[in-house]
Amino acid sequence: VLVLVTGLPAALATLPLELTVLYNSLVFAMGASDCAINGEAEEIRQGLLRVLEACGAAGQDLSTEKLWQKVLQEVTVEELQAPLHRLAALQAAWWLATNRLGSVTGLFRLLSSAEHPGRAPCSEGKTQLLSLLRAWKVPAEEASLSLVQSAQDLKEVLCTAAAFLQGLQELEAGNLPAALSLLQEAAGGFCSKRLLAQIYTCLSCCAQRMGKPQTALQHLKRALQVDFQCLPALSHAAALYRELGEVDAELQALALLSEALERNPPAAASPPPCCLIQTEQLVHPPALAALLRHRHLSEVKYLLAQRCLEDGRVADAVEHYLDFLSLLQDGLQQQVPLDAGSALPRLPEVLLEAASALQQAGRPQDAITVCEEVVGRTANLIPQTLRVEERPEQPECPSPEPQLAAGPLLQKRESLCCLVWRTAAYLHQGWAWAKLGKTKEAVTQFSRSCRSGRQLVRVSLCLSVLGSLLPEVKLLQKIRLLSLIGRGAQFLELGKLKEALLDFQYGLQISPGDPAAASYLVQALWKLDRKQEAAARWQKLSESPAEEALQQEGLGRPCPLYLVSCLKQATFPQHESLARDLQDYLQST
Repeated sequence: VLVLVTGLPAALATLPLELTVLYNSLVFAMGASDCAINGEAEEIRQGLLRVLEACGAAGQDLSTEKLWQKVLQEVTVEELQAPLHRLAALQAAWWLATNRLGSVTGLFRLLSSAEHPGRAPCSEGKTQLLSLLRAWKVPAEEASLSLVQSAQDLKEVLCTAAAFLQGLQELEAGNLPAALSLLQEAAGGFCSKRLLAQIYTCLSCCAQRMGKPQTALQHLKRALQVDFQCLPALSHAAALYRELGEVDAELQALALLSEALERNPPAAASPPPCCLIQTEQLVHPPALAALLRHRHLSEVKYLLAQRCLEDGRVADAVEHYLDFLSLLQDGLQQQVPLDAGSALPRLPEVLLEAASALQQAGRPQDAITVCEEVVGRTANLIPQTLRVEERPEQPECPSPEPQLAAGPLLQKRESLCCLVWRTAAYLHQGWAWAKLGKTKEAVTQFSRSCRSGRQLVRVSLCLSVLGSLLPEVKLLQKIRLLSLIGRGAQFLELGKLKEALLDFQYGLQISPGDPAAASYLVQALWKLDRKQEAAARWQKLSESPAEEALQQEGLGRPCPLYLVSCLKQATFPQHESLARDLQDYLQST
């Protein structure tokens, strides 16, 4: 029908019917698919041009905004006002869907001026658009013209979408009180349960950023009460509980999220619509996608494993790490998200964490097997020598070019990371063999770790270039220190006291004052009958800072989770008999 009508010359008598048919057809098209919202503005434009044609005017060269301005200011035919207002609401819906809030504000400012020429404009500021939408007088429906969606329903959709979009804008800009007010306005608007749950989730993010975690949790509970399939709410709840230090609640939220993802992965389909154009179709800016990001099952399994390992729940950690690794067998690309928002670290780090959990759970042989996977994955990615050394910045030393960050420096960092992972894998294998009582095998693996740590050959680099590599260099040195302590402890078991003494001395060269290396050195000296040196070292050690303060020293960042168990294993065991012997010796001398 619309094609037949538009094929005729424009006439004022038939324009109300023509515009109504256009309105209905576009509502059907927009309600059928989200994609239609981005491609129907041209038909609205053609409708406006036919209105100008019927009034003896033209506007082909005008932009859509200018075209609306010309039509609303120059067309005063009473019979066209209601159809034009309905079409303007439809244009506003299209602009909201493309996040053009300024265009919508300008359009409804024109509608307000056309309705009330002498009235002062609505208040300026963040709420101007909402004020204009609320003040818009919906045209009365004529009995002879049927509408597939009433203008009143469309107005409610516009008000809710505008409040939600502006609230998201203010939230992204950091204007939290304004964001809170606008999101609360949207929550009371015309929306489905699914959208209401999303709004409550955004309100939770706002409250959390305002420093109100308990209020944020209440919003998340409302979101799940409204729509129990709002999985981002569970994800945000887990993050909030972690911030509050409530480990049990955090793990429970993650477990529920994991069960929901295993049972029914999140679908993009909306519930059956109550009307053709819904608020959901108009609200999908990037900010919302970031806030409501769906975590993948592999991410949730990893988070469960990581948090259990951090909290000492080793058996649960092992179970979740194995679940995560089983997901990888179905295909890395399908199971592990690679976007920037992913919670997953690099795969070798996950494998090392799994090895740490297995070892703590009393499964050293399985830990050895997992570490072999790390060694195999990194074997061909490490050059024979890796050259890194810092030197003072010289005036003639240029700043690193962007190409350097994407080229040699990036390759050097990747090789260094692989070297760190392989060295850590040998370290874990050393402790695993020690647990199995295989002292010689343990010494072999600790030696491999030490040799990997020495693969760092020094040359000169500007500090500006070295800066991004320094944390990995320091971490590699820390792993080498732990390997020397581990090998030295095994030498003590084998009675090779001189070899043990050398390892502890080398360890103190890497990290002067390290309490574990210093304590083992005292023990080795005492067993070698070098009692005076042992007593002097012991006195110096008793005056040094607490061990925990030195464990992180020099790393420049928190110790990786996969190294925590190695730090504990390298801790010098309490030898009361040695301490008594040293005290007796000091008193006697």
